[in-house]
Amino acid sequence: MTSNQTDCHYCLQSLRGRKYALREENAYCVTCYDSLFANPCEECKQPIECDSKDLAYKGRHWHERCFKCSKCSRSLVEKPFAAKDELLLCTECYSDEYSSKCFHCQKTIMPGSRKMEFKGSSWHESCFVCQYCRQPLGTKPLITKDNENYCVPCFEKHFAHHCYSCKKVITSGGVTYHDQPWHKECFVCAGCKTQLSGQKFISKDEYPYCVDCFSKLYAKKCASCKKPITALGGAKFISFEERQWHGECFNCAKCSVSLVGQGFLTRQDDVLCHECGCA
Repeated sequence: MTSNQTDCHYCLQSLRGRKYALREENAYCVTCYDSLFANPCEECKQPIECDSKDLAYKGRHWHERCFKCSKCSRSLVEKPFAAKDELLLCTECYSDEYSSKCFHCQKTIMPGSRKMEFKGSSWHESCFVCQYCRQPLGTKPLITKDNENYCVPCFEKHFAHHCYSCKKVITSGGVTYHDQPWHKECFVCAGCKTQLSGQKFISKDEYPYCVDCFSKLYAKKCASCKKPITALGGAKFISFEERQWHGECFNCAKCSVSLVGQGFLTRQDDVLCHECGCA
């Protein structure tokens, strides 16, 4: 070797019999190398000499002895760790301070493990299961009842109402009629099949009818105007000898005065007030 190849590249002192370090194929004595290239330790702020192990993480450097949890001070060398606000933490300390708790078992969800999120709560993947069949729910459709989660088949089997008409499961909404559940689309007039949800209807022999169908099929006819008497909304009607009248139609056949609450006389099919009946 020539003389310049055995000298420090910076201070030019001989390296014969001395420790040295190489950088970009140039040799440096330890003192020059440390002063020129050694990284400062994040913990103790001292340079990390060339004969010390330099541990780096995201552009920062530590001595091996300084690479430890900022809370419990345990060494993090060759151990899993997490960073929070530029602080290094062992997984136990990080979990105690920042990790979510499982909604089901209330235990910490450790960093690196799979976490399920549902309705603002966190779950271990192994805890996020159907309450009945215990199968993982993952991203499957589910239904919640009393803070417990169920897959759709189990919920339908154990809790869901079945439509009185079509016998299928009612998943939302529905109508109750005679203490029985119905789909809105199944709750229809027994006559014309028009949907009755939110509409006025009349019950006959446990079947619902719209007002028009009930009137056509079952309602009595007014002896005066011949229109059906449905009595919807509390409308008054008068009945006499198997004949019925709307309250507003029960009038004297001759002078048209109202006979509601009044005495009256009959002549063939007519009803008359006393004055007209005696005339």
